[in-house]
Amino acid sequence: MSAEYNPYSFSQTPAGGSQATLQGSPYQNPSVNALPAGSQTSLPREYAPLLKEQNVYDSSPLGRETGYGLESEKPRRRPFYKTIWFWLLAVIVVAAAVVIPVYFLVIKPNHKDSSKAASGSASNSTASGKPQAAIRIGGDGSVVTKDDGTTFTYNNSFGGYWVSNPENPFDNSARPNSWTPPLNQSWQWGQDRIHGVNLGGLFVPEPFIVPELFETNPGAVDEWTLSTLLAQSGKLQEVMENHYDTFIQEEDIAQIAGAGLNWIRVPIPFWAIETWADVGVDGNGQQQSEPFLARVCWKYILRLIGWARKYGLRVLLDLHTIPGSQNGYNHSGKVGSLNWLNGPMGLANAERSLDYIRTIAEFISQPEYKDVVQMFGILNEPFLPTIGRDPLESFYLRAYEMVRNITGTGEGNGPIISLHDGFDPLSHWAGFLPGADRVAIDDHPYFAFDGQANREPVNITAVGGDGTLLGGKWPQQACNAWGSEFNKSREAFGITIAGEFSNAINDCGLWVVGVGVAAHYGPDCEYWQDASGWSDQTKQGLLNFALASMDALGDWFFWTWKIGESTTTNTVQAPLWSYKLGLEGGWMPKDPRVASGMCQSFGVTPDPFSGAFSAWQTGGAGAGTIAPAATASIAPWPPALAHVPTQSDDALPQYTSTGTVVTLPPQTFTPTASVTPTASVGDGWFNAQDTAPAVTPISGCAYPFAWDALNAQIPLSGCLPAPTA
Repeated sequence: MSAEYNPYSFSQTPAGGSQATLQGSPYQNPSVNALPAGSQTSLPREYAPLLKEQNVYDSSPLGRETGYGLESEKPRRRPFYKTIWFWLLAVIVVAAAVVIPVYFLVIKPNHKDSSKAASGSASNSTASGKPQAAIRIGGDGSVVTKDDGTTFTYNNSFGGYWVSNPENPFDNSARPNSWTPPLNQSWQWGQDRIHGVNLGGLFVPEPFIVPELFETNPGAVDEWTLSTLLAQSGKLQEVMENHYDTFIQEEDIAQIAGAGLNWIRVPIPFWAIETWADVGVDGNGQQQSEPFLARVCWKYILRLIGWARKYGLRVLLDLHTIPGSQNGYNHSGKVGSLNWLNGPMGLANAERSLDYIRTIAEFISQPEYKDVVQMFGILNEPFLPTIGRDPLESFYLRAYEMVRNITGTGEGNGPIISLHDGFDPLSHWAGFLPGADRVAIDDHPYFAFDGQANREPVNITAVGGDGTLLGGKWPQQACNAWGSEFNKSREAFGITIAGEFSNAINDCGLWVVGVGVAAHYGPDCEYWQDASGWSDQTKQGLLNFALASMDALGDWFFWTWKIGESTTTNTVQAPLWSYKLGLEGGWMPKDPRVASGMCQSFGVTPDPFSGAFSAWQTGGAGAGTIAPAATASIAPWPPALAHVPTQSDDALPQYTSTGTVVTLPPQTFTPTASVTPTASVGDGWFNAQDTAPAVTPISGCAYPFAWDALNAQIPLSGCLPAPTA
């Protein structure tokens, strides 16, 4: 299939097609040209973030031909010479009578769609003579009609287009911009670049991202306490479901595509699958249950994936929370102790987490979803300094083998598996699991959390620049700290991404460090909490820091797209973390490609990456063949854990594999008077051969509280599964 293939015959893309690698970037060997030939964006130092980008892309030549509904574009003046256009239209109508049947009867049946049922559905509907008027496509200036009947205008000056096909909701023909391949074409690792953003706070609320939820529920510091308080008032489902429904809207996803971005990272909680009513007994002898709202957010996760599909955005689905907490941070579900692969309940919690990874992998590997959810982060930010490297490596190997046993190996068989580095340097992961099929390493570089005050200004002349650039020390520091490190990791490990980074040069912002926790910055944090008072120099300095960070990281997801307003000020009080607000205010780039070569502008030339991964790293030849010597040094499962009494590893409480597997339900689509969805929606389980039971508590075991067990006594008996035959 050609790199320029377009199933709906949109106009040709700029030179370079879907190749998103920019030649001025140290990601590849540096060359003269900083931007692709078709770009109308100025060089970084000439960049004016408040100027509107010129639209150099044509709209679809399909217009309103029979069989499609192209949404209206920006009003244009009617041509004066009506007679000429009348005859030209007549010629087009005649041509359409020939071209459209050829498209549907010859081209469309051979179109590589993500769903087997989807491609068949398109053919069957044509053969039966059913009209195709339900399919709608729109480019820059088109009007989008949402499910509730309201409308908004789609603004995308980068050649992106959305596709809505109610008859086949799994149509993967949309494209976010001209340099990113549509969802139904392969992503070329090493050539196509991730320019992404997180949707933090949506399904895993954090105090600094959605302060309203926590301000209106005093005493809440994490989702555990928030859920507890809401349940006590009888409002848990009402409040949380309203949040899931309203915090991120379809317009946000359209705006992300229109901002030149091409991926979204979506943090999700394990309670999208289930919660347990009995997670052990606390130090006071009280039985504990998990208070989270179970399974309700899943339908909104599916809705979000549908929006991503509509606008051509690829998805990294990230399991952000885990039973027992993998780091003790508020975004793990519960602030406090780390009880995953650590302490008396560390093994049991890890066993349970494998079931949730399995359930998610089964769902997203279905043909209806695999071309949209192309990466799966199996665990966010496990804290290796506490857990230890041996247990984490052992878990990663076990999870990898489990997922690939579900999906099979090779490109197109399930998602790329993303492993967080555990806050260990990327260089320490070099050579981990060589031969493993499509595994990425994920690092989250932040200066805000380095424990320093970081009071150095950003609104002064940039270090290493030409004297006209602003940013102080920060842009150069980003390039020095991250550029070579990430490129070396691409050479030594393989696919390397920054799953999170931000514009935060310090830890100022309402509850950025946590509810009631003071920032290291010290006094005068108020300045950084109110963007309305920022000078143009501050904005330009932050913009240069953002561009330098993007150039250094190469493949990245900004944290986060949106920060909600505080109820006390009706303003965003952590503006350094909002991509959306930065676009509006001028301290985030209107076109992320202008970041290319920015590090060189600050006197830094990171070690370049050749742009070529080994075939096995991206699902090609050799993928899935791990030499025995490569795993010989990895601790067998289950591994020995830290913070347990000496010689107690064999006595740690476990669960028994006799439970019922929990599956995730597929999305349902309601027929209308004019359209009946005909595509298969799947059943939530990709591999029918995967029939092993899930873990469940052993009857009679007096388990310690699974979320706070570090000081608990290990039960003397009754908490080990029966030997298997």
